[in-house]
Amino acid sequence: MNNARAGGNGRATTDNGQNGHVYIYNKTRETFVATEATVADSYLRRLVGLLGKTKRWAQLGRGLWIVPSRGVHTIGMMFPIDLIFLSKEKEVVHVEEHLRPFRISAVSLKATSVLELPAHTVFRTGTQVGDRMEIARLNK
Repeated sequence: MNNARAGGNGRATTDNGQNGHVYIYNKTRETFVATEATVADSYLRRLVGLLGKTKRWAQLGRGLWIVPSRGVHTIGMMFPIDLIFLSKEKEVVHVEEHLRPFRISAVSLKATSVLELPAHTVFRTGTQVGDRMEIARLNK
């Protein structure tokens, strides 16, 4: 399986150099956080993020992995989201649950990336600060 990783330029790429969908597995809790997350590793992808997405996007298993990022906003969004802030080693350094539209998250200097997930994902998976994540490319 090809692992997604932060390249030397800070961008998340897969081992074969293609961007795309990844799964996110909480190794500490032995549960999937997202089974089909999009990687936002370019300026444009990070800028757009989830803007323009409707509540239909917020289905179980979805996610957006923003690399690099230390914080996000929900200005222009139409639904609440959960946030998981990850260190370079993919350790959870901060979580925010149910961040409503038109809000700004905390900024975590320990974070190198942020996962945007459907609301209640953090609760459903039991994810906590200190948990370790595995992020790898989906084989389709």
